Amino acid sequence: MTWMTWMTRKVRGRRDTDLDACAAVLAEVHTHSGYPHHWPGDPVRWLTPDGLSAAWVAEVDGTIVGHAALCGREISRLFVAPGARGAGLGRRLLHTVEAAATARGLRPVLEVKTTDTAAVALYERLGWLRRGTERQEWGPGEAVTVHRYEAPPARPMQGAPVPPS
Repeated sequence: MTWMTWMTRKVRGRRDTDLDACAAVLAEVHTHSGYPHHWPGDPVRWLTPDGLSAAWVAEVDGTIVGHAALCGREISRLFVAPGARGAGLGRRLLHTVEAAATARGLRPVLEVKTTDTAAVALYERLGWLRRGTERQEWGPGEAVTVHRYEAPPARPMQGAPVPPS
């Protein structure tokens, strides 16, 4: 059993008043894991990209420990504080954003650096489908290789009738 077993964990919609706390968690993640690849000049602005549809936070006992955003059909800005990893919060954030996209009639997608093996393992464990791998220019003379993923096809809810084939 981990220390998080006894704590209240939840995912909820992000509020504007959450942005400073989200930026602080992002700084922890960047120091620990190198995400985002380039530290943004304005982390609060980076958490609110153009095209943002909605955003969520993960909390443990009222403290923000994770974040995810939906921009059109793309899931982005997904991260969990190093000390809060392993408790299923990344999965819960991903499922929350995925459900929101699906409710809008979208099949979500995301990109991840191939070197982010923990994230790659999470997406593949949850059935996300790798649709391609490519090198992208992320700065002058800087190429980064990323995997592109698409959410698995919507699964019928348990107990719901399955349409005939």
